[in-house]
Amino acid sequence: MDGGENQGKQSVNLVLTVLEIVAPVFLLAGAGYAWIRLGFEYRIQFVTRLAMTLAIPCLVFTSLMQSDIDPADLTQMSLAAAAGYGVLTVFAFVAVRVTRIETRTYMAPMIFGNTGNLGLPLALFAFGDQGLGYALVVFAISGIYGFTFGVWLVSGGGSLRNVLREPMVWAALLGALFLWQGWQTPLFVTRTLELVGQMAIPLMLLTLGVAVARLSPGRLGRAVWLSLLRLVLCLFAGWAVAAWFRLEPVALGVLLLQLATPVAVTSYMLAEKYGADSDAVAGLVVVSTVLAIVTLPLALGFLI
Repeated sequence: MDGGENQGKQSVNLVLTVLEIVAPVFLLAGAGYAWIRLGFEYRIQFVTRLAMTLAIPCLVFTSLMQSDIDPADLTQMSLAAAAGYGVLTVFAFVAVRVTRIETRTYMAPMIFGNTGNLGLPLALFAFGDQGLGYALVVFAISGIYGFTFGVWLVSGGGSLRNVLREPMVWAALLGALFLWQGWQTPLFVTRTLELVGQMAIPLMLLTLGVAVARLSPGRLGRAVWLSLLRLVLCLFAGWAVAAWFRLEPVALGVLLLQLATPVAVTSYMLAEKYGADSDAVAGLVVVSTVLAIVTLPLALGFLI
C-alpha cells in the first residue's frame, strides 16, 4: 500500500514538475496570441530584428562565457548537433521522396525546428543553466545550417556571407572562445549584456504567439500526419546520434528536445519570401506547435 502511495506521489510530482516547465512557455506564447486577437499592434519585424540582432547575441555570449560546462563537452555537443541535423536531413529527403511532396516547400520545415522561441526556454526551465548552454550550441548550429542549406533548399541558393553577417554566429564564436580561454568581460559590461540578454526569451515567446495568430494555415490534413512523422524522425535521429556520441543525460535531453521542437516560424517566412507554398508551411507551423502542447510535456516527463 505504501509502495502504491509513494508511486502515486512520484507521478503527481512528475506531472507538477513538467507543468512548471512548460506552463510559463505556453502561457507567454498564448499572451502573444491573445495580444493579436484583441487587435493590439505588434511590429513583428522590428521585434524580431531587435531579438536576433541584440538580445539573442547577448544571451548567447554571456551564457557561454559564464557557463560551467567543460569546453570539451561543448565541442562534443556541437559535433552531435551537426550530426543530428545531418541524419535528420537524410530522413527528411527520403520522406519527401517517398511521399512525393514538393521538396522546396516541405523539406526545410521537416528539418528545422523552433530551437530559439521554444527550445531555449524549455531547456532553461527543464535543465537549468547547463541545459541552456547546451541548447544555445544546438541553436547556433541550427542557425548556421538554416542560413546556408535551409535558404538554398527554398530559394535555390544560399550564401556563407549571409551567415557571417549574423550577430548570433559571432556571439557564439566569441562566447566559446571566452569559455575556452577562461576570459571574462569587465563586470559593468557583463551586467549590461546580461540585462539585454534577459529580453531574449520573453520576446521570442511573445513573437511566437503573434506569428501563429497571424498565419493562414492550409492543407491541415497533410500537416497533421507530416508533423507526426517529423516528430518520430527527429526523436529517432536524436537517440541515434546521442547513443553514438555517448552524451551525458543533460546533453542527451537537450539534443532530443531541440530536435523535436515544432516547425520554426522562419520556415514560413522563407517560403513566403522565395515563392514556395507558404500556406502549406503555415499549416505545418500551426499543427506542429499545437501538437507540441501535448508531445513536449510527454517528452520532458520521460527525459526528467
